[in-house]
Parts: sequence; structure tokens; C-alpha cells
Amino acid sequence: MFGVLALAWPDITLLVVAVVFGARLIMVGLVAVWQAVRGRRDRERAGEDSASAGAEGEATAGAPDASPRPLRRWTRTIAAVAALLLAGGAAALSASLQSGSPVVDDFYAAPRTVPGEPGRLIRSEAFTRDIPSNARAWRILYTTTSGDGSAAVASGLVVVPRDGDGPWPVVDWTHGTTGFAENCAPSLAEHPFESGAFFLVDQVVDHGWALVATDYIGLGTKGPHPYLIGPDTGHAALDAARAARELDGADLGDQNIVWGHSQGGAGALWTGALADVYAPDLDIEGVASLAPASNLPGLVGNLDEIPGGSVFASYVAASYTAIYPDVTMREYIRPGAVVTVREMAKRCLAEPGVFVSVLNALALSSDPVIFSKDPTTGPLGVRLEENTPPPTISAPLLLGQGAADPLVVPAAQDAYVEELCTAGQQVDYRLYAGRDHVGLVEPDSPLVPDLFEWTEARLAGDPVEPGCTRVER
Repeated sequence: MFGVLALAWPDITLLVVAVVFGARLIMVGLVAVWQAVRGRRDRERAGEDSASAGAEGEATAGAPDASPRPLRRWTRTIAAVAALLLAGGAAALSASLQSGSPVVDDFYAAPRTVPGEPGRLIRSEAFTRDIPSNARAWRILYTTTSGDGSAAVASGLVVVPRDGDGPWPVVDWTHGTTGFAENCAPSLAEHPFESGAFFLVDQVVDHGWALVATDYIGLGTKGPHPYLIGPDTGHAALDAARAARELDGADLGDQNIVWGHSQGGAGALWTGALADVYAPDLDIEGVASLAPASNLPGLVGNLDEIPGGSVFASYVAASYTAIYPDVTMREYIRPGAVVTVREMAKRCLAEPGVFVSVLNALALSSDPVIFSKDPTTGPLGVRLEENTPPPTISAPLLLGQGAADPLVVPAAQDAYVEELCTAGQQVDYRLYAGRDHVGLVEPDSPLVPDLFEWTEARLAGDPVEPGCTRVER
């Protein structure tokens, strides 16, 4: 059982072996020191005792061995039973963790032939998980374009009000980090919206708006997932809004507002930056980017300082080494951490198995550096710079940031906003005191009423103040 578990959880196996091996070395070392301290006299005395015992043994040669004492037999039995119980318990826990992982079903498999242009609907089906009672929803599979220009397939969710008449304005949502593996798509998760830090689906429907939420390329559909790679994300969001308009009964309107948080905050910025060229047929009324992973060199360079940052670092490493041939694990990841990084990248944040990644992150807390060199230098540094969202957003831009955010730190966000302002980008920058990364977008956050008020103004066509403004809440 322990052998099977060792193969199933290689990163935990390395951790356990390291601890056990280290403990054994300490014990062997202490014994060696003790023997050296005792000196020759004790060793000679031990030799005399051994000789005496040997003579006694010769005198009793031929006599039958005494039966093992009952205490010894019971000790062995108890140890065997305890080992079996421990192995069985560990196997049961492993099975529970594995069974909690989402499973990709046939809906996400691309057919042999797909439409040749991006933004076309391939298939759809009704979706009911965590959908408000006054709404109806579908999951969709559609065509899009990878950053290198090749055709790709992505999935997503569409939610519209059940009551009233459309057409409904569209909130095009780009979700926060859910993982890197194919089964980490929000539409596969037990709680599809909360898994990507979207807690406002009820309020969106109550406002009479539709929600289009892409899973991104490589989540649900065939990977690799371009985690924190901008053009792929922007294309997937824009094409989701296009494809959703082909749904019978959805009745989506022409107006689009882009919202995004964290990974999706950067995705929202890229969606707005690419819209005029990639999807001029879409009417983008505004872009709301919330705690965006915008300053990628600043974010990735700071992951070693963040508790649990190694989990996000594993997603970055897996994505960039899979997408860019000039970025390799061998160059950037410490040899002793490669297995751990690869295994972390296989787990979704919303599945029970992520606790194993958390355990690994805690084990690495004494030496959390998984990078063998500065990730902001060399080919990886160049690629991170390439995926920093550009200042080419023609729609009004709202950028919200938690002042107590330990992941996307305000200083790095300030630097990014300053770059946007220097480049002439209009920015409505708002900082919220006491709000951390996820707390910024929770229902009780002061951001929420600001976000809905700002969105209503954009849909009404109200003008925005030009230039850069900064408000602290």
C-alpha cells in the first residue's frame, strides 16, 4: 500500500523520504558520538561481556531455543496491525483526495471538424449548477485563437435572466486562478463561479445583465493552458462573447462590459487592449480590472516571499515552459524542486488534493525559493514583460486594488498604473483599505457598489474623466 501511495504522490514521497532520511542520519550520528565519548574502557568491558555470553552459549549448545516471550510476540503483532491501519487510512485518504478532483467529460472534446473562424459556437447544453433561480444557463464550446495565431477551442458558461425581455447587456467575465491542468475549468468545478472568485452572479442577473464566463484555452479543453499569457486569454474572452450570441434563447445585446479578477484581471486588461483589432465587431463599453496580475515581473519576482506562493509559481513555470520553447524548467527551477513543481501544477485550487500542495508549500517555508535563478531575467523575464498588458485600451478603464493585498502588492500595481498613465492611458484607479486579494471582490467589499455604479454609467453612455485619477476608499 505504501508503495502504491509513493507512486501516486511523488512530491509527498520525496518530502517523507527527506525527513526520514534526515532523522535517521541524526540518530546514527548521535550513536556514533555516544560511542566515541564512552571510550575504550566501556568497549573493552562490552567485549568481555560478549566473550562471557559466548562461553555460556557454547555450554548450552544443542539445547532447544527458548520460545519468544509473549510480550515480544504482542509487540510485533501490534506493530504489524498499526502499520496496516496506517497504510489503509492513508490509502483511503488518498482515494478521497483523488475522487474530489473534477473529471473532464466528453462535452469538452473538439469534434473532427470545427468552424474555420474564431468566435463560433461548436456546441452547447443546459447548465444548472449554482445558477440563480431567476436565471437560466448553458455551457458552451467555441472556437478561438491562440497567441501564436493557431486555431484553438475553449469552453465557458453563459447565464441570462429568466424573467423579462432582452436583449441583455453582457458582463464578459475573466476568472481568477483555478489551476493549470485541464480539469481545472470553472465550469467543471463544484462551485463554478466561486472557484474563480466571482461571488456576484445573483446581483448581475438581478440587474438584468447576462454573464459570459470563459474557461480559457486549456481548462476543460485540450492544453496546455496559457496561464498569465495575455493574447490567448484576451482572444478567449472576446470569442466567448461572440459565440454566446449564437445561442438560441440567450438574446444577448450588443453592449459588453469586461470584468476580471487576479489572473482574470490581467485577462480583462488584455481583452480591452486587443478588442479594437481582434474583435472590432464587439461593442466594449468598459473594462473593470480587479487586483490584476498586471505587473508580471513584479508579481512573479515576489512569489518566493508569499506564503503558498510556490503553488502559483508552479502554474507559471508549467505554463511558460509549455508555451515558450526558450523557457525551460532546467534553467529556472532548482533540481530538487522540479518534481514538486510538476506535481503542484497538476492540482486545481478548488479540489481537495490542493491540500497536498499546501503541505508542500509549508514544508518549503524554511526555504521557499523554487527558482534557481531570478525569474525576471533571461528568457522568462523577457516573456513576462511581453505578457504585461499594454496601454491600448480604448474603452473606459476601472482598476481596483486591495491596499492589504499580499499577492498582488499595491506597490507593484502602483508602478503598473504609473506606466499606463505615462503612456496616455485613461485609468480610474481605486484602492480599498483593509482589503486583501480575494476580500476585494467578496460581496461585502466596498468595491462592489462602486463596480455596479460604474458599470451602470458605462452602459448608460455617461462620459468618463480623461487622464488618470486615483481614489483611496
